[in-house]
Amino acid sequence: MAATLKPSRDITRLIEIMAALRTPKTGCPWDLEQTFETIAPYTIEEAYEVADAIARNDLVDLKDELGDLLLQVVYHSRIAEEQGSFAFGDVVESSTKKMIRRHPHVFGDGAARDPSQVKSTWEEIKAAERAEKAAERSRMAGAGSEVAHKSATLADVPVGLPALTRAIKLQDKAARVGFDWANLQPVFEKLKEEVAELEEVALPADPRRVSSVALGDSPLSSRPPDAEDAVKEEFGDMLFVMANIARHLKLDPEAALRGANDKFVRRFAHIEKALAERGKSPSQSSLDEMDALWDEAKALEKR
Repeated sequence: MAATLKPSRDITRLIEIMAALRTPKTGCPWDLEQTFETIAPYTIEEAYEVADAIARNDLVDLKDELGDLLLQVVYHSRIAEEQGSFAFGDVVESSTKKMIRRHPHVFGDGAARDPSQVKSTWEEIKAAERAEKAAERSRMAGAGSEVAHKSATLADVPVGLPALTRAIKLQDKAARVGFDWANLQPVFEKLKEEVAELEEVALPADPRRVSSVALGDSPLSSRPPDAEDAVKEEFGDMLFVMANIARHLKLDPEAALRGANDKFVRRFAHIEKALAERGKSPSQSSLDEMDALWDEAKALEKR
């Protein structure tokens, strides 16, 4: 059958292709080795590539990247089907059931038309769904089993999200039950506090720091493990507060950082181009020379 398969607009064809790839003996050796765990990183990568195509407003790429992301859903569904857990049809049924249940104002007798009311209803329905899932897991685990305690408020925020995105979602959930600053001012005060704490542990642990006692002293050799842990913790605290500022400003920190990354790439490309015109590379240039070209790139962007 595999040799006769042709492209199609029907989702069934994609399911057939995946089944052929995963068929023992006649399938693809690489695909046959994959598991949920080995495929998960590709699923995350494909989601990012969808976001990238949207950011670039490249609809040709978006079509292909959405197809790649859909393939990931089919892939996971096939592995689950082989284990006797569920199949692609069950995934579709679960999604359609969820969308119908969460939109009573469209598919039921609900009357909410204001976006804030819709969001509130959505969260109430999700909370009920979480309770049902928790009860089902308890039944499956057995009455006598011990279940680790988890925050009921934060339980449905996926651990696998990008860290900044997860920070925003955790803070949003906590804010809904009243655990939040009233405005931005105290958040900025907290940021100053976290920056000071980071500086306090990071500067002494900087392996490149030259001793202030004598200019001839060599840099510190390396950070001790406990100092590295302290720096990591304080840096994480600072990023968490930065995420909170983004949340109060209704900004997507991931999108903001992607924009900063793109800006850095543009300006560094200007540095490389200008140096190449002088017959040089960045490694053959001084920091002062590259800084001057960086400022030139900034000025050109403003004009």
